[in-house]
Amino acid sequence: MIGDDKDSGFFSKSNDLRNRILFTIFILSIYRLGTYIPLPGIDPESLKTLMESQQRGLMGMLNIFSGGAVKRMAIFALGIMPYISSSIIMQLLTGVSETFKNLKNQGEIGRKKITQYTRYGTVLLATVQGYGVSVGLENSGVVVIDSSIYFKLTTVITLVAGTIFLMWLGEQITQRGIGNGISLIIFSGIVAEIPRALASTFELGRTGALSASTIIFIFSLIFITVGFIVFIERSVRKILINYPRRQMGTKIYGGESSHLPLKINTAGVIPAIFASALLLLPITFSNFGFSDTETFIDISSLFAQGKPLYMLLYASGIIFFSFFYTSIVFNPKETAENLRKHGGYIPGIRPGERTAYFIEDILTKLTTIGALYLTVVCLMPEFLISKYPIPFYLGGTSVLIVVVVAMDTVSQVQTRMMSQQYESLIKKTKFGK
Repeated sequence: MIGDDKDSGFFSKSNDLRNRILFTIFILSIYRLGTYIPLPGIDPESLKTLMESQQRGLMGMLNIFSGGAVKRMAIFALGIMPYISSSIIMQLLTGVSETFKNLKNQGEIGRKKITQYTRYGTVLLATVQGYGVSVGLENSGVVVIDSSIYFKLTTVITLVAGTIFLMWLGEQITQRGIGNGISLIIFSGIVAEIPRALASTFELGRTGALSASTIIFIFSLIFITVGFIVFIERSVRKILINYPRRQMGTKIYGGESSHLPLKINTAGVIPAIFASALLLLPITFSNFGFSDTETFIDISSLFAQGKPLYMLLYASGIIFFSFFYTSIVFNPKETAENLRKHGGYIPGIRPGERTAYFIEDILTKLTTIGALYLTVVCLMPEFLISKYPIPFYLGGTSVLIVVVVAMDTVSQVQTRMMSQQYESLIKKTKFGK
């Protein structure tokens, strides 16, 4: 009977992991289906013609993060970007506003309030962006079948509802599936469009728009970039931690050593996503044909791929969010205090404030390297894309998101599998087997 209970527990854990994976796939399938459901009142042929001329610069980037929904002007055209933009605003407020700092320090209750404010901000941003999309589509003159207030209202409601639904899907994946829901939604959108991007690239080679040597060079660069990303993401700086020996009665405790691992890129893929989200905000006003004035046209042209302003703002955003997000997720003072409480110390460094300064210094150097790495990976391929008619989905940002999110998801799966094995081993030990 004991053996039956043990086996049933193990298989239930295995079934839980399998169910989480299947649930994640199911939710992502729903998302992909939604990217093919068009907005009401849109002429598909006119839309296709319009979008073919708008696939560079910020429009192409927005299409990436929406999984191709922008090109098809689907109900998920805004994607998850309003939620990400709202999250950026809330995190910035927690860094500068005492009210939000206090909310953050309140634990679970404060976290729930911040999450609630983030959702309100998502609805507000999605409404503004949805209205911009509706006005832009009407001003195009050929896409909308019947321009009226009813079309504007329907478009705004549909797009806002689509974004809220995506936000809910992401939360469901995080709670009941595997991996981070928001990241996986962006990941699935990019992965689903990559085969089409590859086919388009080979078609360019067949027609002579790209030479064979150029295609080989491009794919070689992609493979090198993937290897470089994996190497950096796996790299850590280990800080030696010693624990003093303590004698209690006849027994001696402690005396062992461990390591404090610090990743080179602590922020992960977040800086690239956040920087992209900020760059995408002006698209509401300038990239949907919102205005035909020379001012808007000039501004839009500055945000094209390979342009200095586009590169400068993108790089600045990545570097800023690398340091900002690292400061949020890792607190050197808190780490130093925890080490002091548990009797741990860094050899040659006094516990407490000196330890905090030491860890902060190393973390700053690592974050600088990580920020430069993200900047190079995200921007270098953009020069190629601006020079050659390469699909946006083969750019550095896309490759970075796909590789990092895939690594994080696989790591979570492995962690759950390891925990199942350890639980099974503990049970065997308890029962003397």
